[in-house]
Amino acid sequence: MKNNWNRDKYIEAWDFATLKHRGQVYGAKEEGVEIDYINHIGAVSMEIMWFLSNSQNSYNADLALHCAILHDTLEDTQTDFAEIEELFGNQVANGVLALTKDKNLPKDKQMTDSLMRIQQQPKEVWLVKMADRVSNLCAPPFYWKNEKIISYQKEAETIYNALASADSLMAERLMERIKKYSIFLK
Repeated sequence: MKNNWNRDKYIEAWDFATLKHRGQVYGAKEEGVEIDYINHIGAVSMEIMWFLSNSQNSYNADLALHCAILHDTLEDTQTDFAEIEELFGNQVANGVLALTKDKNLPKDKQMTDSLMRIQQQPKEVWLVKMADRVSNLCAPPFYWKNEKIISYQKEAETIYNALASADSLMAERLMERIKKYSIFLK
């Protein structure tokens, strides 16, 4: 059957990410509210599951889901490439690495660099980046000013322009969220 994933490997990746992101939180749309970071990982994974269940195209579902679950481990935890490679294979580790911003670059160059590296990966990695931004285009943190909201929306358009050719279904989902993001302007 097309776009099926290995449940046992999914659970292994989920448990790994849960442990790695333990204690991490992010701000919510309301002041004083924090959300466990694993919620974001779950949201990105759910976007990929929805996509895989609805796409007419065939994809390596394990690659897409493992990259979705692990996409922030190199960037936001003490995990290194070798650990991901050992547990989940070279293809997943390379996908996660491409999804990781290079913090040695100036901030305004990090997204462009990451998108160029993502474009050298299988389409499943492209889909994860789009799903990540779909997830992030929910209500912004309460403290974001209009300038930051507009900048984030424009960056989402950059992601769309770079990766939309991966698959029209995920591209449509991302564009839908980009268009709706203006409702958060104050």
